[in-house]
Amino acid sequence: MGRKQEHLTKKGNRKKQMKDTKKEPECKEMPCCCQRKTEREAEEKKKLMNRLNRIEGQIRGIQKMLENDAYCNDILVQSSAVSAAMNAFNKELLSSHIHSCVIRDIQEGKTEVVDELMNTLQKLMK
Repeated sequence: MGRKQEHLTKKGNRKKQMKDTKKEPECKEMPCCCQRKTEREAEEKKKLMNRLNRIEGQIRGIQKMLENDAYCNDILVQSSAVSAAMNAFNKELLSSHIHSCVIRDIQEGKTEVVDELMNTLQKLMK
């Protein structure tokens, strides 16, 4: 086998090995969505759920507008309203997160929560 063929064979095997090792992430590999939980006061949970329900209604309204061939600008105005509503939801949830989870973790010496918070803020600011 020539050098070029040998290189291609090794490269192909490496790709196959990489494919074989790729698996769906298990719950323990994703602690943010599976293992960690935040117990919220009933009133706070109710407020957040109400916000999401209103946003869901706005999204359905936009879908109906598209189905009915509404004017582009009207749809964009409604889409902007949904973005503003999501921003308000995120702001409220972030405030709650900082005042409860972040403070608690820092007090327990889990300072990695600051890096987690910074990553979250970067995603929210895109």
